[in-house]
Amino acid sequence: MSEDKKVLDLEQRKQKIFCGGGTKAIEKQKAMGKLTARERIIALLDKDTFQEYDIFVKHDNIDFGMQDKDLPGDGVIIGTGAICGSPVAVFAQDFTVAGGSLGFMHARKITKIMDYALNMRIPLIGINDSGGARIQEGVNALAGYGEIFFRNTLSSGVIPQISVILGPCAGGAVYSPALTDFVFVVENISKMFITGPAVIKTVLGEEISDEELGGARVHAEQTGNAHFFAHSEDECFEQIRTLISMLPANNTQKAEKVAPAEPLAKYKIEEVVPADPSQPYDVRDVIRSIVDDSEFMEVMEFFAANIVVGFARINGETVGFVANQPLVLAGVLDCDSSDKAARFIRFCDAFNIPIVTLEDLPGYLPGIDQEHAGVIRHGAKMLYAYSESTVAKITIIMRKAYGGGYIAMGSRHLRSDFVFAWPQAEIAVMGAEGAANIIFRKEIMDAEDPKEMRKLKIQEYREKFANPYVAASKGYIDAVIAPAETRKFIVEALKVAATKNVGRPKKKHGLPPF
Repeated sequence: MSEDKKVLDLEQRKQKIFCGGGTKAIEKQKAMGKLTARERIIALLDKDTFQEYDIFVKHDNIDFGMQDKDLPGDGVIIGTGAICGSPVAVFAQDFTVAGGSLGFMHARKITKIMDYALNMRIPLIGINDSGGARIQEGVNALAGYGEIFFRNTLSSGVIPQISVILGPCAGGAVYSPALTDFVFVVENISKMFITGPAVIKTVLGEEISDEELGGARVHAEQTGNAHFFAHSEDECFEQIRTLISMLPANNTQKAEKVAPAEPLAKYKIEEVVPADPSQPYDVRDVIRSIVDDSEFMEVMEFFAANIVVGFARINGETVGFVANQPLVLAGVLDCDSSDKAARFIRFCDAFNIPIVTLEDLPGYLPGIDQEHAGVIRHGAKMLYAYSESTVAKITIIMRKAYGGGYIAMGSRHLRSDFVFAWPQAEIAVMGAEGAANIIFRKEIMDAEDPKEMRKLKIQEYREKFANPYVAASKGYIDAVIAPAETRKFIVEALKVAATKNVGRPKKKHGLPPF
């Protein structure tokens, strides 16, 4: 063959593979409201940056008639590209080819790009759309999953790992997303569960739909397995691009600094928070009044909404926010919110992202359900995460900081670098009402007007203890600041902490309260 014919032959071979499972399979994919694997990669990455590898890989299984089946690319596409100019590695399972089922060579392609990502120290994005293990390949398929899980673990805390669920993700396949840093789901498209509705009906006699069992909303709102929820694939890809733009490529770098910007004028911090400590407000508006362009990317928005976590920029630098949400359960800590915050804190620490904590809570949620659900163990995760982290940590106590909640929310005692409090902050073992009932019980009971006496004692306690000045007198608070000064103090603290360098005792690893 001449050189021209060889090039033509190459193009024809590639075009055949580009067709995936064929016209009918692609039409079926489209009928489900889904893009093809190749379309997804092109939509996600910067234009003309995708470089595909292992396009001609084929399976070598000869059992159960597989020797007669041609599976283009063995049902998965891998390669590298760029997002906002930064290199990323990506794989996308192709549901049009054997339902995206994972066989030995399919897994080898995925593990190859995972190794590339780790060795090149660039983020990894995996698009999952698969019916699960390729049954015809037996233990080889299971071995493939194991190799993927091992690499997820090896890469954890070294490079950002993102999982995108754009179709079914069932059985053992779900554990790879669970091991990654962020999971993205799309309404009516994402399905994720260990055992499907058919198995549940057979074993337990219970009937449930795919969507009710493991749909996008279930994982975004109830299980906490998903970190970002979108209404369409395009919205999902835009979310991923925004997230990547705010993260460093790996754990040896810091996120790229951009041009600073002031918060939007319509967000005035002193007007957001009511003076009455019993009145709720949306803490996200406090964040927007502090950060550049008032832009905040919330993580796990719909799960454990009594705490808010997410990314923003201050003076051009990416920071992670952990904030109590008074709109939900008065911002208390509980099992789920502790897990949510602890995981986010550890991610920020792993990738050199400073943590800003906004505190306003009455403590931990009381109740039999919480105690029996293990709130002691779950709450300890947050203490562990803050104590373990060595990035810059800045805490703002806005209103209530009671009991164990005061300690858990990035207190000086867990080694926050800067702790600032507003003048209306109440730092105490418990709220003034409860404290007065205990401390002044006898005086209240013996009074001619117990109700009036109780009111007086509550005020006495609040003036004496429920303020920031007692803690400030002990050096637990670095400065009492006006709410309007909050951004200025955070900006200066971030500058000072830019060269922070602290060590921890040498050890193989700690033992968090998993």
